[in-house]
Amino acid sequence: MAELNHECGVAAIYHLSGRGRSPVCTDDGPRQISRLLPRMLLDIQNRGQLAAGMSTFDPDRPALLKTRRDVGTVTEVFRLNHRAKAESLMKSLAGRAAIGHVRYATCGADDRNYAQPFERRHIHKRKWFSFCFNGQLANYTLLKQRLLADGDHHLALDTDTEIILHEIARLLSQSQERVDWIDVLKQVTAGFDGAYSMALLTAEGEMLVARDPLGIKPMCYIHEGPLFACASESVALLNLGFEPDQIRSLPPGHAILIDPDEGFRMERFAEPETPKHCFFEWIYFANVASTLDDRSVYLSRTNLGRELATAEREFGRVPLDDPDTIIVPVPDTSKAAADSMAYELSIPCREGLIRNRYAGRTFIEGGRARKAKAAAKYTPLREVLQGKRVILVEDSIVRSTTMNALLDRIRDVGGAKEIHVRVACPPIVAPCFYGIDMSTIDQLIAPKYFSLTGELDEESQQRMADDLGADSLQYLPVSAIARAINLPEEHLCQACVTGKYPTPIGQHLYQIACDNRGARVNNQRTYEQLAAAVAGQ
Repeated sequence: MAELNHECGVAAIYHLSGRGRSPVCTDDGPRQISRLLPRMLLDIQNRGQLAAGMSTFDPDRPALLKTRRDVGTVTEVFRLNHRAKAESLMKSLAGRAAIGHVRYATCGADDRNYAQPFERRHIHKRKWFSFCFNGQLANYTLLKQRLLADGDHHLALDTDTEIILHEIARLLSQSQERVDWIDVLKQVTAGFDGAYSMALLTAEGEMLVARDPLGIKPMCYIHEGPLFACASESVALLNLGFEPDQIRSLPPGHAILIDPDEGFRMERFAEPETPKHCFFEWIYFANVASTLDDRSVYLSRTNLGRELATAEREFGRVPLDDPDTIIVPVPDTSKAAADSMAYELSIPCREGLIRNRYAGRTFIEGGRARKAKAAAKYTPLREVLQGKRVILVEDSIVRSTTMNALLDRIRDVGGAKEIHVRVACPPIVAPCFYGIDMSTIDQLIAPKYFSLTGELDEESQQRMADDLGADSLQYLPVSAIARAINLPEEHLCQACVTGKYPTPIGQHLYQIACDNRGARVNNQRTYEQLAAAVAGQ
């Protein structure tokens, strides 16, 4: 499903001084460990292609913190395809600690001012920090309203990241002594309703990494000797050279503080709750090589393929022993599920669609470019598809922009005689208020055919298939998700397929979304419309 945008991704790395040298250091040594940060960001580029940035700490330069951020991919922002320019940038940003970010705009405009990290300069080192954030606060408008209530504060940007930055700054301004960052985090996040993973770096050389109490957003880390590193996905740490069993997931509601003098410290900053990990990480967003909360993304997707195979046998719509029947994945995130489904059914899995890797992910791109890119995104191979009965495996369908265009091309260009769409996910029937750019209910395709509970029936699936231009269509039931990921259902956030949200404001916003269904209030994204409605009540 190439039409979903994730919120963002974060990464951080720190090499403590006076404690030896980590083997992952480049030839430039621990004082330039920041050189590894762009590589880590490249590994999580799948989480956002709109903007990128990094902040570094070096106690021996006038600018204790230095930040570079801009619109563009990691390669573009850090000039990685131009050796001399990249080297110049890495020298200017050299430091023994760094935090970084890749962004897609779920909140705020598509311009450089919204690129992260956000740096707050101050004459007092303890009040000078840089900060980046992955997630979405469902009560963003309420927090904004509270901050501006006294008339003494001003917000320059329309993003929850700025709200968090100012809340941190406000607490720092109230303290005359050096703060304990865990205590600051407790106070800042006490009023949050939403999902977040964050990284913060101070001009005194402290680094703070935190994950929301429900664990909705992932955060993985490694601590080995003098080195600490973390990222939204384990693949960024794996590719630094660490073994899989060395990489851990930060427990929900916990923070890690790296102090240049005291070293590594992990502490809980919020009361424990039942985890509510976003199931879409395993279905679509995460790199297939990642492991999140001890569950492999690849194995989860292969398990989804087995679920599809079981459902296909029961459905009985496609002759599985016909030599003209083939399985074709929609590249790239559907491949593991398609391979597994094909293996279980003893049907050939063929590469019938070639993805243009320079077209971008249409769900990672902004809405205006989405439809135009969908048609050019995949090239059907006539040599594979002509005259075939194609079982087309897709990871999910949100708006159907890509699917409509794709089915036409598979028939017209590929020459397939039948197309049977199989979706390795339940219908997306509800918006997300926690950092995925899924807009109002009206802009989702599934609610036009299914109840808001996501219950499946053959007639509704066939109606949707007819409208899309497929011969048949079948989704997986909600119950298949927990089985595939191998986590208890109560440990997953499945709000977008059930309408049951893990936070009070999220559930309230969904009710407003249902009330506004068909109203076409304006062109804002759902969370902007609905949070404003909450604030006005």
